[in-house]
Amino acid sequence: MRMRTWVMVWLVGAGLVAPAANAQTSKIDLRTKAGAEKVKGQWRYHDVKIIEVDGKGPPPESKPVRTYSFEPRAEKPDFDDSKWDVLDPTTLGQRRANGQLCFNWYRIKITIPPEAEGKTVHFVTTVDDYGEVWVDGKLNYKAGTTGGSVVAGFNTPNRVELKDAKAGKTYQIAVFGINGPISATPGNWIFLGDTFLEITDKK
Repeated sequence: MRMRTWVMVWLVGAGLVAPAANAQTSKIDLRTKAGAEKVKGQWRYHDVKIIEVDGKGPPPESKPVRTYSFEPRAEKPDFDDSKWDVLDPTTLGQRRANGQLCFNWYRIKITIPPEAEGKTVHFVTTVDDYGEVWVDGKLNYKAGTTGGSVVAGFNTPNRVELKDAKAGKTYQIAVFGINGPISATPGNWIFLGDTFLEITDKK
C-alpha cells in the first residue's frame, strides 16, 4: 500500500496522471487567444545560437579549454525580450528552430486570474521534444527531480507549481525547447504541445 501511494504521488507530480478525482480541476488553455488574454499574457519567441566560449577542464588541473554555451540567456525575469517575435498563441504548435541540434526559447508573463484565488496553480507544457521550464528565473534541478522544471522524457509533460499563487500575482515563465533525441541529430523541429494553467481546489 505504501509503495502504491508513493507511485501515485510521483505520477501526479510528473504530470502523467491527473490529481485525485475529488479535487476539482479546471484549465486555461494558453494555446488559445482567449486563454492568453485571461492571464494577460503575450507569447514571445527566439531561436538559440550555440557559441564557442572559454572554459576550463576538470580538476585538479583545470586547464583552460574552448567549450560551448548558447545565447541568448533568457531565463531571468528581467530579460528584455521586447524585440523578440510575438507569437499568436494558436501557432504554438507550429514547428520552429532550425532542426538537427537546435534549441529555442518561449517566454510569457502570466497574471493569475481571479478564478484561481485560494487554489493550487500549475503551469503545464509538453515540448516536442524536451523542455526545461524557468519560473521567475528559477529552475528546480535537485537530484532525482523529473517532470517538473527539467526534462522528464521524450515528449513528456513538464508540470511546475506556481508557488503562492493568488489573483493578480504575476510569474515570468521561460520555456527552453530542446530538439531530440540529441545524439540522433534529428531532422525534425521544436514546437509546444498542450500548454495550460491547471487550477485545482486545495484539499
